[in-house]
Amino acid sequence: MRCEVPANPDIGQNDMDDRKHLTPREVEKLIAATKGARHEARDRCLLLLMFRHGLRVSEALGLELSHVDLEGRTLHVPRLKNGLSTTHPLRTEECRAIRAWLAVRGKMRLEIKALFVSERRGQLSRKTAWLAIRGYGEAAGLEVAAHPTCCATLAASRWPTRARTRA
Repeated sequence: MRCEVPANPDIGQNDMDDRKHLTPREVEKLIAATKGARHEARDRCLLLLMFRHGLRVSEALGLELSHVDLEGRTLHVPRLKNGLSTTHPLRTEECRAIRAWLAVRGKMRLEIKALFVSERRGQLSRKTAWLAIRGYGEAAGLEVAAHPTCCATLAASRWPTRARTRA
């Protein structure tokens, strides 16, 4: 899947034809767009983990509470599509985002194991995640249409030593 890019006279078309990810600055804008949103804590946590760890939307939504170890500052990532399941270190910003989301999630008194849940108390759907990412991209005024594929592509291309865990 390719990111849709509107014409921009300052950027050569050939430069943009090959771009399949958001820039780090665009990612910051996307995450900042969650500020004040109805599901700010959940969505900020979701976006941070997706971008920093190169998660596909299905991988992120498949995370369970048992995959997060805040004391050990690690995240176990079960990969899909024959990827290599690994344990990733969590950075301070990610731990804060997870703690903030877990505080909100804890008030919901849920019985399910899924890390990311909806208001309806079920596992967050792929469609909801896609719509949220697209909406935050529009709110951030990004030139590139934000979508989850850009999340995994950025992490794999921009931060290979931190996030590339696909075999």
